[in-house]
Amino acid sequence: MSQPVPPVSPAASHDRPPVPVTVLTGYLGAGKTTLLNRILTENHGKKFAVVINEFGELGVDNDLVVDADEEVFEMNNGCICCTVRGDLIRILSGLVQRRGQLDGIIVETTGLADPAPVAQTFFVDEDVKRATRLDAIVTVADAKNLLARLADSKEAAEQLAFADLIVLNKMDLVTPAEADAVEARIRTINPWAQLIRSEKSQVPLDQVIGRDAFNLARILEHEPEFLSGEDNHSHDEEIQSLSFETDKPIDPEKFNAWISDLLATKGQDLLRTKGILAYAGEDRRFAFQAVHMIADGDFITPWKPGEARKSKIVFIGRDLNRPRLRRGFEACAA
Repeated sequence: MSQPVPPVSPAASHDRPPVPVTVLTGYLGAGKTTLLNRILTENHGKKFAVVINEFGELGVDNDLVVDADEEVFEMNNGCICCTVRGDLIRILSGLVQRRGQLDGIIVETTGLADPAPVAQTFFVDEDVKRATRLDAIVTVADAKNLLARLADSKEAAEQLAFADLIVLNKMDLVTPAEADAVEARIRTINPWAQLIRSEKSQVPLDQVIGRDAFNLARILEHEPEFLSGEDNHSHDEEIQSLSFETDKPIDPEKFNAWISDLLATKGQDLLRTKGILAYAGEDRRFAFQAVHMIADGDFITPWKPGEARKSKIVFIGRDLNRPRLRRGFEACAA
C-alpha cells in the first residue's frame, strides 16, 4: 500500500451511484434465513438481488421461487436471487450491469462461513469496487445458544468480530439477565458494532438495510468517539480488540510501510482493522480499513479549525501483541 487509495471518479462509475451491498452472516440456526425471508417478502417496494453460498441453505419456501433451476431467478416481490456456483465476482459483475434496476444486493453466507472472503471482494476487484458499496456486515446471533457456540466454534466468534451490525435474535427464549450476559460477551469480542435485539428476526428493514455502517467516515460523523481511547482493549479467549491513539502527525510513507508489512505477516489473524489518521501537512482526515490482508483507504472530511488532530486505529483479531502494535503505530509519527 505505497500510496493512499484515490477516490473513484464519477466517470469511472458511469454517473450511476454504486449499489449498496449487505453481507448477511450468522451461525447455523441463528435466524439469518428468517431475517432474509422477511426482507424478501416485506412490502417495501424495493428490488434486491440475493447472492447465496448454497441454494439449499437459503430455505426459501417453494412458492417464492419462480424457477429454482436458473442461476438467476425472480422472487415474487420483484427480488432477484442468484445461487453461488463458483465466482462471486462474476455474479456481482453481472448484477451491477442492471444496477439501475436494483435497490441493493444481499449476500448471505453459509452458517459456518468466515465472512472475510465476501468482504474482501469489494476491496480487490476494481469493477466491483466501482459499481458497488459495502453497506454493512450484518451478523445474526442466537441469544439462547450463542455462548455454547462460542465455546465450540471459532466461526461463531469470527462472524461477531467482523460485524458492523449484530442482530441479537431469539430474545423471547432468554431472561433479561441472560440477555445482558450474552450481550456483555459479544462486547468482549466486538465492542464497536451496533447491536439490535430481536425476536424471531422481526427487525425493521431500515435497521438492517441502508445503514452505511461499513463507511468509517459516516460512523465517525454520527459517533465521534467510535475510535476513542488509547490502549482500550478487551478480549475473548481468542479474539481481542485493541485501539491506539496519538496526537502526533502521521507520516504516510511510514504508516503505509508499517501497515503493509503488518498485514502481510499478521493478516490472517487480523480480522478487521480501521482507523482515522492525521497525516502531516494534510488538512483532511484519512480513513483506513482492512479485512485480513486486503486494505483500502481514502481522504474524507477536513479537520475543523482548532480541532485536536488525533490519529486513532483499531485492531480486532487473534493473538495480538499490544505493546508491539502500539510501538509500531507510534513509530509512524512524522
